[in-house]
Amino acid sequence: MDIRNIAIIAHVDHGKTTLVDKILHQTNVFRANQDTGELIMDSNDLERERGITIFSKNASVVYKDVKINVIDTPGHSDFGGEVERVLKMADGVILLVDAFEGPMPQTRFVLQKALQLNLKPIVVINKVDKPNCRPDEVHDAVFELFFNLDATEEQLDFPTFYGSGKNGWFNSKNEQSEDITPLMDGILQYVPAPKVPEGNLQMQITSLDYSTFLGRIAVGRVARGSISEGQPFSLMRTDGRIQKSRVKELYIFEALGKRKVTEVLAGDICAVVGIEDFTIGDTIADIENPEALAIISVDEPTMSMTFSINNSPFFGKDGKFVTSRHLRDRLMKETEKNLALRIEDTDSADSFLVYGRGILHLGVLVETMRREGYELTVGNPQVLVKYIDDKKHEPYENLVVDVPSEYSGKVIDLVTQRKGEMLIMESKGEMQHLEFEIPSRGLIGLRSQMLTNTAGEAVMAHRFLEYKPWKGPIPGRSNGVLISKNQEKTTGYSIDKLQDRGKFFVDPGEDVYTGQIIAEHIKPGDLIVNATEPKKLTNHRASGSDDATRIAPKTLLTLEECMEYIQQDECIEVTPKNIRMRKVILNEDERKKSSKSMQSEAVG
Repeated sequence: MDIRNIAIIAHVDHGKTTLVDKILHQTNVFRANQDTGELIMDSNDLERERGITIFSKNASVVYKDVKINVIDTPGHSDFGGEVERVLKMADGVILLVDAFEGPMPQTRFVLQKALQLNLKPIVVINKVDKPNCRPDEVHDAVFELFFNLDATEEQLDFPTFYGSGKNGWFNSKNEQSEDITPLMDGILQYVPAPKVPEGNLQMQITSLDYSTFLGRIAVGRVARGSISEGQPFSLMRTDGRIQKSRVKELYIFEALGKRKVTEVLAGDICAVVGIEDFTIGDTIADIENPEALAIISVDEPTMSMTFSINNSPFFGKDGKFVTSRHLRDRLMKETEKNLALRIEDTDSADSFLVYGRGILHLGVLVETMRREGYELTVGNPQVLVKYIDDKKHEPYENLVVDVPSEYSGKVIDLVTQRKGEMLIMESKGEMQHLEFEIPSRGLIGLRSQMLTNTAGEAVMAHRFLEYKPWKGPIPGRSNGVLISKNQEKTTGYSIDKLQDRGKFFVDPGEDVYTGQIIAEHIKPGDLIVNATEPKKLTNHRASGSDDATRIAPKTLLTLEECMEYIQQDECIEVTPKNIRMRKVILNEDERKKSSKSMQSEAVG
């Protein structure tokens, strides 16, 4: 059967998953009366809640007797590791670009990877129905981007389609059409069929699936030869070992599911059941003359966090998995499929250093573990420092902010305070387009401040650039925190009296413990407060004065906001039901001793 393998790449929120929906509907994957909802491929709970794609996924459709394997990829730079490995399965890419925003930092990142692999690009300019859209300017900007990324002459001659994924039409003329047929024809016309070299079996495992019945399933594209059910093969490990194994069952992708087959030929994407111990990047090769494919290279992590067991007074109340052994096993299991993640042991048996691409990358891991029933403590995020020629270097990022003109001054002020340098400032309709170069450290906590200062109007995106010399100290949080003095339930009476001291993160009636952060102080410096004191009862009735307490609702912080908020001596307690911020050392006297000894060491 004729095959096309295509990956859909784009910046976050430019419409990849919506386009996949339209392709599935166009090829009659569903019954006419079937209610499928939207964003069909974003099947994970976290993806649906956040409205972003986190894991790359495969689907397969048949159009004009040609099988098209579609790979939906994440658009967020923190999940770039997912994109880098699945591009190996494709022969062509659809680069989706928003007709108003144009190419964004992540567009550049994924396009560069695709061009390096010599994939055939098709450019789709989406959302041409938006007000203020500028499809012709965006087309020129995309061409310039290709040119800057050293695309070949053949790649520079890319076909362009215009349309609206939401309204379900795409064509090459930027005039509304019936459906996405012109784009589907374009895929058949411009994306080459897989090139199959002569030789024995070669298939690289580029992602993994899991089934409670079948166990771990290896997914990849057969690069050479063919693979069949019951066939013995050599599994060539990334560490150089070779182990013999046998194919138990073989599946190909069909629509949104899989279909069992007896043989898969080179060029198709398939799932292999029966391999006990494998990692992404391993090669399934011929039993007699095994030859390995090149190992998948993934960009290095830029940020680290300490994951420890939960040692708060409320330890073990919510979670099923609370020991360091549980934590270690779960983190090691994650590294098997999450290539951009690295785990290191620390001096303590209860703590592990986890390296990732950014706060969102690490935050999604913590959130997933929490939902699985794990209790843990996570520390303050740190950027990775390298010493090059005995000089300290840190990661820098390219930061792009689109904001209404009246707020541009505030944005520039915020970024320059954090050692950012402005590179570009230009108008896009009523919006101001700003580009900066900023140390990765400066991005921690920047998003929430920027949204506060721009009334939620700023659209911010960033991408790792390179390591450059250390920029010196960057100011962190300006305000201190209010810390609970004792362990009890908070009372409305106490919180009411303390409201003028800060913004509270807890409501009356919540359990708190000594050393827990319960509010943000209105001034610099920390303050220990008693928020659990009840009102003393007297035999005097005060008419109406009890009703007069007006307590502002608590400030709810998401997990990522907590990660950006905490300082060096603070951490987050994460359980299936609660996220609490606390001091690393709960006892006040021990905290003072520790800070004195650290100061004397610094002076010494």
